[in-house]
Amino acid sequence: MSGSAERARVEVLAALDDAGISRIIEMAWEDRTAFEAVEAQFGLNESDVVALMRRHMKPSSFRMWRKRMAGRTTKHAVLRGAVFLRHRASHTRP
Repeated sequence: MSGSAERARVEVLAALDDAGISRIIEMAWEDRTAFEAVEAQFGLNESDVVALMRRHMKPSSFRMWRKRMAGRTTKHAVLRGAVFLRHRASHTRP
C-alpha cells in the first residue's frame, strides 16, 4: 500500500466521531452488510474495520463477532454478488 493511501485511512480513522464509530460497528455486526459497503461509505477496508472493532469492543464481544464472521460469504460482495453494496439498518424506513 502506498504511503498516501495509508495516511488517508489514518486520517479517516482519526476524524471519526462516536456516531461514525457506532455506525461502522453496526454495519460490521449486520450479517448482510458487506465490508465493501463500509469501505464505500467510510473508506475503511476489512482490516481497518477489524482493528476498529478490536479497539472499541470488549475482548469477549470481539471474539464472538470474529467467530460469527469467519467464513461468512455475505460479508464479501465478491462472494455474493455486488448487488448489496448499500447498507440499510433494519430500524430505518425503506
